[in-house]
Amino acid sequence: MDNKSIANEWFAFADYDLESAKFLLQMNPQPLEIICYHCQQSAEKYLKGYIALKGGKLIKTHDLTLLNKICKKYDQDFQQIDDDTIELVDYGVQVRYPFNLEIEEHDVITAIESAERIREFVLNKAD
Repeated sequence: MDNKSIANEWFAFADYDLESAKFLLQMNPQPLEIICYHCQQSAEKYLKGYIALKGGKLIKTHDLTLLNKICKKYDQDFQQIDDDTIELVDYGVQVRYPFNLEIEEHDVITAIESAERIREFVLNKAD
């Protein structure tokens, strides 16, 4: 399988996570932590997809800032999404366990917006 096909698989799974996050907004009560988790997962998969597209080695990490740093080796423009990766990084591990992470509805909206910006940015770079 070529790099573009591998990247597209990552991007498809990233889309599933982002669409799941948006779908979960309809629940009552809203599972805020899980929505944020899906946003983080979406961003992680978009960044890993970009690394795969460039032929880079994929590492096992949930650290979006590290993944974005790797992307910057291929394209310095990835600094434009630094704030979005920082916004989402904590949701990768902490929300999966019963820690006291105070998440409110505005956090969820911000998480979805960050994930959407990362999606748009990465897909524009992948064309």
